[in-house]
Amino acid sequence: MTAGPAITRQAPGKLFIAGEYAVLEPGRPAILVAVDRHIGVTVSAADEADVVIETDLVPRGARLRRGDGGLVADEPGARDRLGPVVSAIELVDALLAERGRSTSPVRVSIASTLHRDGTKFGLGSSGAVTVATVDALAAYHGMELPADDLYRLALLATARHDPRSSGGDLAASVWGGWIAYQAPDRAAVLDMARCEGIEQTLRAPWPGFGLRRLPPPRGLALEVGWTGEPASTASLAGRLETPEWHGSAARRDFIARSDACVRAAIHALERGDDDELLHRIRGARSMLADLDDAVRLGIFTPGLTALCDAAESVGGAAKPSGAGGGDCGIALLDATAAPKVSRLHQRWAAAGVLPLPLHIQPTKASAA
Repeated sequence: MTAGPAITRQAPGKLFIAGEYAVLEPGRPAILVAVDRHIGVTVSAADEADVVIETDLVPRGARLRRGDGGLVADEPGARDRLGPVVSAIELVDALLAERGRSTSPVRVSIASTLHRDGTKFGLGSSGAVTVATVDALAAYHGMELPADDLYRLALLATARHDPRSSGGDLAASVWGGWIAYQAPDRAAVLDMARCEGIEQTLRAPWPGFGLRRLPPPRGLALEVGWTGEPASTASLAGRLETPEWHGSAARRDFIARSDACVRAAIHALERGDDDELLHRIRGARSMLADLDDAVRLGIFTPGLTALCDAAESVGGAAKPSGAGGGDCGIALLDATAAPKVSRLHQRWAAAGVLPLPLHIQPTKASAA
Protein backbone atom coordinates (compact mmCIF):
# COMPACT_ATOMS: atom_id res chain seq x y z
CA MET A 1 0.00 0.00 0.00
CA THR A 2 1.29 3.47 -0.87
CA ALA A 3 1.66 5.69 2.17
CA GLY A 4 -0.93 8.41 2.35
CA PRO A 5 -1.00 11.73 4.20
CA ALA A 6 -1.00 11.78 7.97
CA ILE A 7 -4.40 11.32 9.58
CA THR A 8 -5.42 12.66 13.01
CA ARG A 9 -8.45 11.64 15.02
CA GLN A 10 -9.56 12.71 18.50
CA ALA A 11 -11.69 10.98 21.12
CA PRO A 12 -13.03 12.55 24.32
CA GLY A 13 -12.79 11.26 27.85
CA LYS A 14 -15.78 10.25 29.94
CA LEU A 15 -17.42 10.41 33.34
CA PHE A 16 -19.79 7.89 34.89
CA ILE A 17 -22.92 9.52 36.27
CA ALA A 18 -24.46 6.30 37.65
CA GLY A 19 -24.28 2.55 37.21
CA GLU A 20 -20.64 1.79 37.97
CA TYR A 21 -19.79 -1.82 38.75
CA ALA A 22 -23.25 -3.11 37.81
CA VAL A 23 -22.54 -2.13 34.18
CA LEU A 24 -19.75 -4.71 34.12
CA GLU A 25 -22.50 -7.32 33.71
CA PRO A 26 -24.08 -7.60 30.25
CA GLY A 27 -27.32 -5.69 29.79
CA ARG A 28 -27.11 -3.67 33.02
CA PRO A 29 -27.67 0.07 32.48
CA ALA A 30 -25.39 2.99 33.26
CA ILE A 31 -25.35 6.72 32.49
CA LEU A 32 -22.20 8.37 31.14
CA VAL A 33 -21.16 11.70 29.67
CA ALA A 34 -18.31 12.60 27.35
CA VAL A 35 -16.10 15.52 28.42
CA ASP A 36 -14.16 18.07 26.42
CA ARG A 37 -10.71 16.73 27.16
CA HIS A 38 -9.34 14.50 24.47
CA ILE A 39 -6.73 12.09 23.27
CA GLY A 40 -5.47 12.76 19.77
CA VAL A 41 -3.87 10.08 17.62
CA THR A 42 -1.96 10.85 14.44
CA VAL A 43 -1.06 8.04 12.04
CA SER A 44 1.65 8.63 9.46
CA ALA A 45 4.18 6.62 7.47
CA ALA A 46 7.10 4.98 9.26
CA ASP A 47 10.36 3.77 7.77
CA GLU A 48 12.30 2.31 10.70
CA ALA A 49 9.81 -0.37 11.92
CA ASP A 50 6.45 -1.93 11.06
CA VAL A 51 4.84 0.08 13.87
CA VAL A 52 6.28 2.97 15.86
CA ILE A 53 4.27 4.25 18.84
CA GLU A 54 5.04 7.65 20.34
CA THR A 55 3.29 8.90 23.46
CA ASP A 56 4.01 11.41 26.19
CA LEU A 57 3.08 8.77 28.80
CA VAL A 58 5.91 6.48 27.61
CA PRO A 59 8.74 8.88 26.70
CA ARG A 60 10.84 6.36 24.76
CA GLY A 61 7.84 5.01 22.87
CA ALA A 62 8.05 1.62 21.22
CA ARG A 63 9.01 -0.06 17.98
CA LEU A 64 7.17 -3.20 17.01
CA ARG A 65 7.19 -5.65 14.15
CA ARG A 66 4.30 -7.61 12.77
CA GLY A 67 4.42 -11.37 13.33
CA ASP A 68 2.07 -14.30 12.87
CA GLY A 69 0.82 -13.90 16.45
CA GLY A 70 0.46 -10.12 16.35
CA LEU A 71 2.83 -7.28 17.14
CA VAL A 72 6.18 -8.06 18.74
CA ALA A 73 7.95 -5.27 20.62
CA ASP A 74 11.69 -4.72 20.42
CA GLU A 75 11.80 -3.69 24.06
CA PRO A 76 10.55 -6.02 26.85
CA GLY A 77 7.45 -4.71 28.59
CA ALA A 78 6.45 -2.29 25.84
CA ARG A 79 3.32 -4.29 24.96
CA ASP A 80 2.14 -4.17 28.56
CA ARG A 81 2.70 -0.42 28.91
CA LEU A 82 0.91 0.27 25.63
CA GLY A 83 -1.66 -2.52 25.79
CA PRO A 84 -4.77 -0.64 24.58
CA VAL A 85 -2.91 0.91 21.65
CA VAL A 86 -1.23 -2.35 20.62
CA SER A 87 -4.56 -4.21 20.80
CA ALA A 88 -6.25 -1.52 18.67
CA ILE A 89 -3.52 -1.76 16.01
CA GLU A 90 -3.74 -5.55 15.93
CA LEU A 91 -7.52 -5.43 15.57
CA VAL A 92 -7.36 -3.01 12.62
CA ASP A 93 -4.63 -5.17 11.04
CA ALA A 94 -6.93 -8.18 11.33
CA LEU A 95 -9.85 -6.31 9.76
CA LEU A 96 -7.64 -5.16 6.88
CA ALA A 97 -6.57 -8.77 6.29
CA GLU A 98 -10.22 -9.91 6.22
CA ARG A 99 -11.02 -7.21 3.67
CA GLY A 100 -8.06 -8.19 1.50
CA ARG A 101 -6.16 -4.99 2.19
CA SER A 102 -2.48 -4.78 3.00
CA THR A 103 -1.01 -3.07 6.04
CA SER A 104 1.83 -0.57 5.83
CA PRO A 105 4.50 0.66 8.26
CA VAL A 106 2.89 3.27 10.49
CA ARG A 107 3.88 5.77 13.13
CA VAL A 108 1.19 6.20 15.78
CA SER A 109 1.68 9.45 17.72
CA ILE A 110 -0.49 10.06 20.78
CA ALA A 111 -1.14 13.33 22.64
CA SER A 112 -3.45 13.60 25.64
CA THR A 113 -5.11 16.19 27.84
CA LEU A 114 -6.51 13.46 30.11
CA HIS A 115 -3.56 13.59 32.49
CA ARG A 116 -1.31 16.07 34.25
CA ASP A 117 2.45 15.49 34.43
CA GLY A 118 1.90 11.83 33.61
CA THR A 119 -0.81 11.29 36.25
CA LYS A 120 -4.18 10.34 34.79
CA PHE A 121 -7.35 12.13 35.92
CA GLY A 122 -9.54 9.02 35.67
CA LEU A 123 -11.42 10.28 32.61
CA GLY A 124 -11.27 7.09 30.57
CA SER A 125 -7.93 7.59 28.82
CA SER A 126 -7.63 3.89 27.90
CA GLY A 127 -11.01 3.98 26.18
CA ALA A 128 -10.33 7.29 24.44
CA VAL A 129 -6.96 6.18 23.10
CA THR A 130 -8.47 2.94 21.83
CA VAL A 131 -11.25 4.76 19.96
CA ALA A 132 -8.90 7.39 18.51
CA THR A 133 -6.33 4.77 17.45
CA VAL A 134 -8.90 2.57 15.71
CA ASP A 135 -10.46 5.60 14.02
CA ALA A 136 -7.16 7.08 12.83
CA LEU A 137 -5.67 3.78 11.64
CA ALA A 138 -8.82 2.83 9.75
CA ALA A 139 -8.95 6.25 8.06
CA TYR A 140 -5.24 6.07 7.18
CA HIS A 141 -5.93 2.79 5.39
CA GLY A 142 -8.91 4.22 3.53
CA MET A 143 -11.73 3.02 5.80
CA GLU A 144 -14.05 5.70 7.21
CA LEU A 145 -15.97 3.96 9.98
CA PRO A 146 -19.58 4.67 10.95
CA ALA A 147 -20.06 5.22 14.67
CA ASP A 148 -21.44 1.76 15.38
CA ASP A 149 -18.51 0.03 13.63
CA LEU A 150 -16.02 2.27 15.44
CA TYR A 151 -17.54 1.36 18.81
CA ARG A 152 -17.62 -2.36 17.99
CA LEU A 153 -14.03 -2.46 16.78
CA ALA A 154 -12.88 -0.53 19.83
CA LEU A 155 -14.84 -2.90 22.09
CA LEU A 156 -13.28 -5.97 20.44
CA ALA A 157 -9.82 -4.45 20.84
CA THR A 158 -10.49 -3.58 24.48
CA ALA A 159 -11.97 -6.98 25.33
CA ARG A 160 -8.91 -8.73 23.89
CA HIS A 161 -6.76 -6.65 26.23
CA ASP A 162 -9.11 -6.43 29.26
CA PRO A 163 -12.22 -8.63 29.04
CA ARG A 164 -13.61 -7.13 32.27
CA SER A 165 -14.00 -3.64 30.81
CA SER A 166 -17.64 -2.65 30.26
CA GLY A 167 -16.91 -0.53 27.20
CA GLY A 168 -18.92 2.38 28.57
CA ASP A 169 -15.94 4.68 28.12
CA LEU A 170 -15.73 3.63 24.46
CA ALA A 171 -19.41 4.42 23.87
CA ALA A 172 -19.06 7.86 25.46
CA SER A 173 -15.99 8.56 23.31
CA VAL A 174 -17.75 7.48 20.12
CA TRP A 175 -21.16 9.11 20.58
CA GLY A 176 -20.45 12.04 22.90
CA GLY A 177 -23.00 13.86 25.04
CA TRP A 178 -25.11 12.11 27.68
CA ILE A 179 -25.84 8.45 27.01
CA ALA A 180 -27.59 5.48 28.57
CA TYR A 181 -25.43 2.41 28.00
CA GLN A 182 -25.71 -1.34 28.45
CA ALA A 183 -22.62 -3.48 27.94
CA PRO A 184 -22.64 -6.42 25.55
CA ASP A 185 -21.57 -9.91 26.59
CA ARG A 186 -17.85 -9.48 25.89
CA ALA A 187 -17.08 -13.21 26.05
CA ALA A 188 -19.80 -13.87 23.48
CA VAL A 189 -18.62 -11.21 21.01
CA LEU A 190 -14.98 -12.29 21.35
CA ASP A 191 -16.00 -15.87 20.65
CA MET A 192 -18.05 -14.68 17.67
CA ALA A 193 -15.03 -12.81 16.29
CA ARG A 194 -12.80 -15.88 16.71
CA CYS A 195 -15.29 -18.23 15.07
CA GLU A 196 -16.90 -16.06 12.39
CA GLY A 197 -14.43 -13.24 11.83
CA ILE A 198 -14.47 -9.54 12.59
CA GLU A 199 -16.54 -8.51 9.58
CA GLN A 200 -19.39 -10.86 10.47
CA THR A 201 -19.19 -9.82 14.12
CA LEU A 202 -19.64 -6.17 13.14
CA ARG A 203 -22.94 -7.02 11.43
CA ALA A 204 -24.38 -9.48 13.99
CA PRO A 205 -26.61 -8.58 16.96
CA TRP A 206 -24.62 -8.22 20.18
CA PRO A 207 -26.30 -9.79 23.23
CA GLY A 208 -26.83 -7.30 26.04
CA PHE A 209 -25.76 -4.18 24.15
CA GLY A 210 -27.92 -1.09 24.32
CA LEU A 211 -27.33 2.63 23.83
CA ARG A 212 -29.40 5.78 23.45
CA ARG A 213 -28.91 9.49 23.81
CA LEU A 214 -30.13 11.34 26.86
CA PRO A 215 -30.90 15.03 27.30
CA PRO A 216 -28.74 16.90 29.82
CA PRO A 217 -30.25 18.10 33.11
CA ARG A 218 -32.39 21.19 32.61
CA GLY A 219 -31.13 23.37 35.43
CA LEU A 220 -28.18 21.57 37.01
CA ALA A 221 -24.48 22.22 36.61
CA LEU A 222 -22.10 19.27 36.47
CA GLU A 223 -18.98 19.96 38.53
CA VAL A 224 -15.99 17.62 38.55
CA GLY A 225 -13.33 17.31 41.22
CA TRP A 226 -10.05 15.41 41.05
CA THR A 227 -8.63 13.95 44.25
CA GLY A 228 -5.06 13.77 42.95
CA GLU A 229 -4.99 10.06 43.74
CA PRO A 230 -4.72 7.84 40.64
CA ALA A 231 -6.75 4.63 40.77
CA SER A 232 -6.79 1.41 38.78
CA THR A 233 -10.27 0.52 37.51
CA ALA A 234 -9.11 -2.94 36.43
CA SER A 235 -7.66 -3.67 39.86
CA LEU A 236 -10.76 -2.55 41.75
CA ALA A 237 -13.22 -4.29 39.42
CA GLY A 238 -11.10 -7.43 39.50
CA ARG A 239 -11.80 -7.84 43.22
CA LEU A 240 -15.39 -8.70 42.33
CA GLU A 241 -14.26 -11.63 40.16
CA THR A 242 -14.78 -14.25 42.85
CA PRO A 243 -17.24 -17.16 43.02
CA GLU A 244 -18.33 -15.97 46.45
CA TRP A 245 -19.40 -12.57 45.11
CA HIS A 246 -21.05 -13.90 41.95
CA GLY A 247 -23.19 -16.32 43.92
CA SER A 248 -24.04 -13.96 46.77
CA ALA A 249 -27.30 -12.35 47.80
CA ALA A 250 -25.34 -9.10 48.23
CA ARG A 251 -24.48 -9.09 44.52
CA ARG A 252 -28.08 -9.73 43.48
CA ASP A 253 -29.28 -6.95 45.76
CA PHE A 254 -26.66 -4.51 44.45
CA ILE A 255 -27.52 -5.25 40.81
CA ALA A 256 -31.25 -4.85 41.44
CA ARG A 257 -30.78 -1.57 43.31
CA SER A 258 -28.43 -0.23 40.65
CA ASP A 259 -30.83 -1.12 37.84
CA ALA A 260 -33.72 0.62 39.59
CA CYS A 261 -31.64 3.70 40.42
CA VAL A 262 -30.19 4.11 36.90
CA ARG A 263 -33.52 3.57 35.16
CA ALA A 264 -35.16 6.14 37.45
CA ALA A 265 -32.31 8.59 36.75
CA ILE A 266 -32.77 8.03 33.00
CA HIS A 267 -36.48 8.79 33.32
CA ALA A 268 -35.69 11.89 35.39
CA LEU A 269 -33.38 13.20 32.65
CA GLU A 270 -35.95 12.47 29.96
CA ARG A 271 -38.69 14.26 31.95
CA GLY A 272 -36.45 17.16 32.96
CA ASP A 273 -37.01 16.38 36.65
CA ASP A 274 -33.86 17.77 38.29
CA ASP A 275 -35.00 17.12 41.86
CA GLU A 276 -35.55 13.45 41.09
CA LEU A 277 -32.15 13.25 39.41
CA LEU A 278 -30.45 14.68 42.50
CA HIS A 279 -32.31 12.12 44.62
CA ARG A 280 -31.05 9.31 42.38
CA ILE A 281 -27.45 10.55 42.46
CA ARG A 282 -27.60 10.47 46.26
CA GLY A 283 -28.98 6.94 46.01
CA ALA A 284 -26.14 5.93 43.72
CA ARG A 285 -23.62 7.23 46.26
CA SER A 286 -25.33 5.24 48.99
CA MET A 287 -25.25 2.06 46.91
CA LEU A 288 -21.53 2.44 46.21
CA ALA A 289 -20.93 2.98 49.93
CA ASP A 290 -22.88 -0.19 50.76
CA LEU A 291 -20.89 -2.12 48.13
CA ASP A 292 -17.69 -0.74 49.64
CA ASP A 293 -18.74 -1.91 53.09
CA ALA A 294 -19.75 -5.36 51.83
CA VAL A 295 -16.68 -6.15 49.71
CA ARG A 296 -14.03 -3.76 51.06
CA LEU A 297 -13.09 -2.50 47.61
CA GLY A 298 -11.77 0.87 48.79
CA ILE A 299 -14.12 2.88 46.57
CA PHE A 300 -14.37 5.79 49.00
CA THR A 301 -11.09 7.48 49.85
CA PRO A 302 -10.97 10.40 52.31
CA GLY A 303 -10.68 12.72 49.30
CA LEU A 304 -13.78 11.33 47.58
CA THR A 305 -15.77 11.41 50.82
CA ALA A 306 -14.79 15.06 51.37
CA LEU A 307 -15.70 15.84 47.75
CA CYS A 308 -19.18 14.39 48.21
CA ASP A 309 -19.78 15.96 51.61
CA ALA A 310 -18.80 19.40 50.32
CA ALA A 311 -21.35 19.14 47.52
CA GLU A 312 -24.10 18.11 49.94
CA SER A 313 -23.24 21.06 52.17
CA VAL A 314 -24.15 23.49 49.37
CA GLY A 315 -27.34 21.70 48.36
CA GLY A 316 -25.96 19.46 45.62
CA ALA A 317 -25.61 15.73 45.15
CA ALA A 318 -22.30 13.99 44.54
CA LYS A 319 -20.62 10.62 44.18
CA PRO A 320 -17.44 9.02 42.88
CA SER A 321 -17.32 8.73 39.10
CA GLY A 322 -16.18 5.33 37.92
CA ALA A 323 -14.50 2.71 40.06
CA GLY A 324 -13.47 5.09 42.85
CA GLY A 325 -10.37 4.48 44.93
CA GLY A 326 -9.23 7.97 43.90
CA ASP A 327 -9.52 9.78 40.59
CA CYS A 328 -12.66 11.92 40.08
CA GLY A 329 -15.98 12.61 41.68
CA ILE A 330 -18.95 14.46 40.24
CA ALA A 331 -21.40 16.93 41.76
CA LEU A 332 -24.70 18.20 40.41
CA LEU A 333 -26.11 21.46 41.75
CA ASP A 334 -28.25 24.42 40.76
CA ALA A 335 -26.70 25.92 37.62
CA THR A 336 -28.11 29.37 38.42
CA ALA A 337 -26.58 29.54 41.91
CA ALA A 338 -23.07 30.83 41.16
CA PRO A 339 -22.28 31.46 44.87
CA LYS A 340 -22.96 27.79 45.62
CA VAL A 341 -20.57 26.69 42.90
CA SER A 342 -17.95 29.09 44.25
CA ARG A 343 -18.38 27.76 47.79
CA LEU A 344 -18.14 24.20 46.49
CA HIS A 345 -14.83 24.94 44.79
CA GLN A 346 -13.51 26.62 47.93
CA ARG A 347 -14.43 23.62 50.07
CA TRP A 348 -12.93 21.23 47.56
CA ALA A 349 -9.70 23.22 47.54
CA ALA A 350 -9.59 23.13 51.34
CA ALA A 351 -9.93 19.33 51.19
CA GLY A 352 -7.20 18.98 48.57
CA VAL A 353 -9.66 18.36 45.70
CA LEU A 354 -8.89 20.09 42.41
CA PRO A 355 -11.91 21.40 40.47
CA LEU A 356 -11.50 20.41 36.81
CA PRO A 357 -12.81 22.95 34.25
CA LEU A 358 -14.66 20.39 32.15
CA HIS A 359 -17.65 20.73 29.85
CA ILE A 360 -19.76 18.15 28.08
CA GLN A 361 -18.48 17.04 24.69
CA PRO A 362 -21.41 17.56 22.29
CA THR A 363 -23.07 14.58 20.71
CA LYS A 364 -21.01 13.50 17.71
CA ALA A 365 -23.16 10.89 16.01
CA SER A 366 -26.60 9.37 15.95
CA ALA A 367 -27.07 6.83 18.72
CA ALA A 368 -28.31 3.33 18.01
